[in-house]
Amino acid sequence: MFTRKAKNTIDSLIGATTRIEGDLHFKGGLRIDGHICGNVIADVNGSSMLVISEQAVIDGEVRAAHVVVNGVINGPVFSTELLELQPKARISGDVHYKTLEMLSGALVSGKLTHDVLQEPALLMLAASNA
Repeated sequence: MFTRKAKNTIDSLIGATTRIEGDLHFKGGLRIDGHICGNVIADVNGSSMLVISEQAVIDGEVRAAHVVVNGVINGPVFSTELLELQPKARISGDVHYKTLEMLSGALVSGKLTHDVLQEPALLMLAASNA
């Protein structure tokens, strides 16, 4: 009778006093408040949400479907769905995104690339249903 749209939720938290050295792989939702020296990579099979808080620092590559940044990333960022750059976001590296929301104050030192590889397939699918 009642249907709810599935939401991205945070399943795991890396606290502000935590420092991880090495690559971090996750499924679902992850919030980082600490320091990661390594790549942060979401499982490609399914939706993922990564929140990088204001006090977080990541020295490495970031890959997830939905990425919210309000901290520091020193490395490339790959977002297959939505990339949200909050006012205190600082990215030193190339950024690849499907949809971008960038608020005033966010800084990117690198190349912004709109990845449109998936768009033609979506357009063709929509056209075939018409």
